[in-house]
Amino acid sequence: MTTHNHIDTVRMHLIQQLQALREADTPEKLKAEVDRAKAISEIAQVAVNTAKVEVDYLVATEQTSAPFLEAPPDEPYRSTKLEGPNNGITSITRHKLQG
Repeated sequence: MTTHNHIDTVRMHLIQQLQALREADTPEKLKAEVDRAKAISEIAQVAVNTAKVEVDYLVATEQTSAPFLEAPPDEPYRSTKLEGPNNGITSITRHKLQG
């Protein structure tokens, strides 16, 4: 699978980290995963903040789409679903700015 610089990639990594936290079976592994989760969370927050800036820019310039927020044309939707019966995601809602 080709990864793109896209918000779905951020979500995928966050969900994978949640799974790693659930699977940590010793105090040492849990501490390591908590430390990793904190680092990932900080980086993800930066990505979210840049997406907010991108949306503000779109509004200010009266544009309606941004590559980071929309799937590339060759990949209309990339599922972040993890293997297993339930990963907690029940639906996806995509929002587009109207212009």
